[in-house]
Amino acid sequence: MTALARLSSLEQSYDQARQEFEHIVDYLDSKETSAMTHSELERSLEKKGRELMRKLLQEHLDNRSPGQCDEPPVEGADGVVRSHVRLQQRALETVFGTVSVERAGYGQQGVTSLHPLDAELNLPDERYSLEMRRRVAEEAAKSSFDETLESIGKNTGGHVPKRQVEELVMRAAQDFDAFYQTRQALPGEDQGAGSVLAISVDGKGVTMRTQDLREQTRKAAEARTHKMGTRLSKEEKKNAKRMATVAAVYTIAPFVRMPEELVGDSSSPHPGPPCPRPEQKCVWASLVKKPEQVIEEALAEARHRDPIDKKIWVALVDGNKSQISILKRLAKKNGLDLTIIVDLIHVIEYLWDAARVFHHAPGPELENWIRHRLLETLQGKAGLMAGGMRRSATLRGLSIKAREPVDVCAHYLSNHSPYLRYDRYLAKGLPVATGVIEGACRHLVKDRMAVTGARWSLNGAEAVLRLRALRSSLDFDEYWTFHEAREYERNHQALYAGGIVPSTSVSPSTIKSAHLKVIK
Repeated sequence: MTALARLSSLEQSYDQARQEFEHIVDYLDSKETSAMTHSELERSLEKKGRELMRKLLQEHLDNRSPGQCDEPPVEGADGVVRSHVRLQQRALETVFGTVSVERAGYGQQGVTSLHPLDAELNLPDERYSLEMRRRVAEEAAKSSFDETLESIGKNTGGHVPKRQVEELVMRAAQDFDAFYQTRQALPGEDQGAGSVLAISVDGKGVTMRTQDLREQTRKAAEARTHKMGTRLSKEEKKNAKRMATVAAVYTIAPFVRMPEELVGDSSSPHPGPPCPRPEQKCVWASLVKKPEQVIEEALAEARHRDPIDKKIWVALVDGNKSQISILKRLAKKNGLDLTIIVDLIHVIEYLWDAARVFHHAPGPELENWIRHRLLETLQGKAGLMAGGMRRSATLRGLSIKAREPVDVCAHYLSNHSPYLRYDRYLAKGLPVATGVIEGACRHLVKDRMAVTGARWSLNGAEAVLRLRALRSSLDFDEYWTFHEAREYERNHQALYAGGIVPSTSVSPSTIKSAHLKVIK
C-alpha cells in the first residue's frame, strides 16, 4: 500500500466516531449547554460519551473484520476440515451499547461453523460481552437483582433483561473452584507476618425455594399446612432454609494476655494495647457443598499458606459438635497439629442465661456473678465451675424448668471443656473469639441473602455467595483474569484441532458475499 493510499485509509477510518465527536463539540458550544448547570452537563456528556465510545468500538471491530485465516482451510477438534467460508454477523451487547461483528465463518455441511475472529477477540458464546458480564457480576454481588438491573441501565449503555442477570451471575462464578485449586497447586507461602494461622467455620441459613431445600427439610416443608395466605407463620419458617457453610482462613500475630485483662474494668482510662488485626483473610461460603467439603477446602488453603508447618494452627468454632468432629477427623487424617478453640463469646452468652436464673434484676450483683464465672472459665476451670452452678441451683431448690438455663450452660461447658482451655490459649497468644467468621456470616450471607421476601434458587444463591467471597477476599480482579482465560479455552481453543486457533489476517476482505464458498 502506498503512503497516499494509507493516508486516505486513515482519513476514512473511524469516520462515524469523528463525526460524533464533532457533534459533541458543537453541542458543548451551543446555547442549550450554556444555560445548563454543571450536573446537567455531566449527565448529558456522559450519555453522549457512551455513544462516542460505542461508535469507536464498532469501527474498530469493522476494521478487524472479517478475520480470515492466513492458512485456510480450518480443522475443528472433531477432525472435520471446514472448507467453506462465508460472512456471518452477530450482535454484541457491550457497556457502551449494542455493536455488531461481521466475521468469516468456516464450515462444512452438518457441522458447526468456526469463527477465528471470535477467538481473537475472545467473544463469549452469548450476546453479552465479558465486560458486561463483569459489571453485572460486581453489582449483583453487592445488591439485589432488581438494583443490579437499575444500575446497569443507569451506568452503562447496554441493556440486560432481568432474567438474564441471574444467568450472567452464574456464568461469572463458574470458575470459582478452579481458580482456587489452580492457585493452591502453585508454590506459595503466607505473606502475613503473624505466626498464628487461624481456620474458622460456621453455618448460616438461607431461605430457599422448596425444590432446592435439602431432602429432609424439603419433605418437612412440603408436609406443612399454610396457616396464613399472605405469609409464613413462625413455625412454617423453620423448614424454609438451607444451611450455608461459611469458612475463613487468615493469619494473625499472637497476642499474649492474662485472664484478668479480659474481665477488667471496661471504663479504665488506661486501655491495653490494641488487638492485632487479621491478615491475608480469605472467606467463602457454600450451600451446595457439605460441611466436610468446605472444611477440607479451608485446611487445603491453610496448607498452601504454610507448607512446612512454620505457624501455629488453630480452628475457631462456635461449639457445633459436627464441625468439631470433622475438624478432629481431618486433622488426624492429614497429620495436623490443630488446636480447636470454642468461641468465648458463645460461652459468655450461656453464662448470661444462667446468671438470670440467680439474679433476675439487672445490676452489680448480676454483673459480678458473670465476671466471677467468666474469670474462672478463662483460668481453665470451666468443668469445675459447671458443677458448682448445678449444685447452687440444687441448693436453692429450683424447679426443673426454672433451672433449665443453668443446666444447659453447665452441660455446654462440661461437653466442650477440652476446647475451653483459655488459660493455655491466652498464654500462647492465640485468638479465642470467632469475630472474623461471625463477620463473614453477616457480610457474605445475611446482608445479601436475607433480603425481605427473597427465596433463592440453589444455583443462583451459590453464584452470588462465590462472587461476594471473591470481593471480600480481594481476589475478584485476579479471578476475572483467570475466568476470561478459561472462557477462551472453553469457547474457542477447545473447538480447534490440537487446541490451536489459526491466526487471522488484517488485510482487506476478499469475501464478496455471504454465500458458501469452497477454499481450493
